[in-house]
Amino acid sequence: MEMMIRRRLLQAGMGATSLFLPLPWVLVRAQSDGASNLIRAPKLALVIGNGGYKEAPALKNALNDARAMGEALRALKFSVSVAIDADRRRMQTTIRNFIQTVAASQGVAMFYFAGHGLQLAWRNYLLPVDAAIDKPEDLRTQGVDVDGLVKGLKKAANPMNLIILDACRENPFAKDFRSRAKGLSQMDAPPSTLLAYATSPGNVASDGEGTNGLYTEHLLREMQVPEAKVEDVFKRVRLGLRLKSGGAQIPGESTSLEEDFWFMPPERLRSLTEEEKEREFRDELAQWEKIRADKAPGPFERYLRRYPGGRFSELAQLQLDRALARQGEKKITIASAEGNPFSKGTVSANTAYRIGDSYVYRVTDLRTGAEMPQRNATVERITDDEVIFGNGLVTDLLGNSLRVSDGPRYSPRQQFPTEYAMGRHWHSRFTSSTRAGDDEGVTDIDARIVAREKITVPAGTFDAFRIEYIGATVFKTRTTQVRVKRWVAPDQVRRGIAVEETITDGKRVVLAERQELLSFRRS
Repeated sequence: MEMMIRRRLLQAGMGATSLFLPLPWVLVRAQSDGASNLIRAPKLALVIGNGGYKEAPALKNALNDARAMGEALRALKFSVSVAIDADRRRMQTTIRNFIQTVAASQGVAMFYFAGHGLQLAWRNYLLPVDAAIDKPEDLRTQGVDVDGLVKGLKKAANPMNLIILDACRENPFAKDFRSRAKGLSQMDAPPSTLLAYATSPGNVASDGEGTNGLYTEHLLREMQVPEAKVEDVFKRVRLGLRLKSGGAQIPGESTSLEEDFWFMPPERLRSLTEEEKEREFRDELAQWEKIRADKAPGPFERYLRRYPGGRFSELAQLQLDRALARQGEKKITIASAEGNPFSKGTVSANTAYRIGDSYVYRVTDLRTGAEMPQRNATVERITDDEVIFGNGLVTDLLGNSLRVSDGPRYSPRQQFPTEYAMGRHWHSRFTSSTRAGDDEGVTDIDARIVAREKITVPAGTFDAFRIEYIGATVFKTRTTQVRVKRWVAPDQVRRGIAVEETITDGKRVVLAERQELLSFRRS
């Protein structure tokens, strides 16, 4: 029965594939041994606040931010060193000593900087208080290169690093030289690292009108929420700051964390039972079904605060984007990373489908090398939330398949993110059933963007993000495992470039196929 479903599904086109993907090895990542070890590991922090610049206007909140962050981290059981108004020599010495301590302790490390920061030739420099910048090249000799910090912590080989840079203010030396690039440059986080910026790459942040800067004000609040995972903390900071600033300041992050971490961890970690996971899923699905058709931003804001890394968070983010745009939000744009040796860049999902858009895919059986019938998909109708193709396939605007003419129906799920960047990962749980409703499966998926690379298919050569999925679908009488690699270039083609999918039922290979774009036409 499943094979028949899969065959019908695959005939519907590329967007209908790669559906049954969860993680046998990551059913509840938060309860892994690694997460438990991180809770028990030493926690160390270096906090630097530079506000009293000698050759530039003072930053009134940088010192407050650093002191408040130091106090908060001490309360959260971190061993904290704080440096206030540090010159270059002191910054370099303090950072070097911190890295040595981290390497010796093998603890969780957090570095926080509040002050001025600038970029030059894709490198980010933190400015000491004695910096006197007459020309851009002076940054190399008078600033502190962030790349040195990142490489030093990577070499320390400790289990996790958090690097937070509240350093994206306006260029304080603008009268002396004009930098072609504002704010800080995008950097992709190395393994087991989270890089966080007060605003998106190429943009500037506000110093704030209150006691603290806008970014640190939100961060201090969210990191003290009990049992909030660290990545959820930064997602909530991003949401709160975006709403507070009307889209003028949206923090940026790059993450390659492989384990969960909490500033305020749960009292006890344990794996959920299957019944508990199913109950959680049904509750969250019910919440999503209540709001999914709403046009106001409020319901999506509340959902994302409650479920920042939820099973429908990418769908909620898209709906929030649309709702805020209708209200006139002037959302900042992320600077291009073309030519940046430190980042593969960030690309937003392309939801601008047009009637007449068409896609043709070549299909190859990976076991035999034989070519199978081509699969065609042409957009015939577009509603407010769905794209209807002539072959019976129906997707949402992100490309998630919802229905196939004579095949499965799916509950809302998220195969695709709203933004593509290295290290991004997300989770989804959804149901699938036949049209007759006689064979329902429950799927958990874990997806991660692992590369951005050139890929050549018959339709051309594309600069594509590679997403890898792993998982299993549980039916009434069996469980199937799936591994998928998918290549997507949303800035070039609205639908996928290629996908390789393998489905197994125990030791038996049920399906092993590759689809690749043969041709496409934009209407």
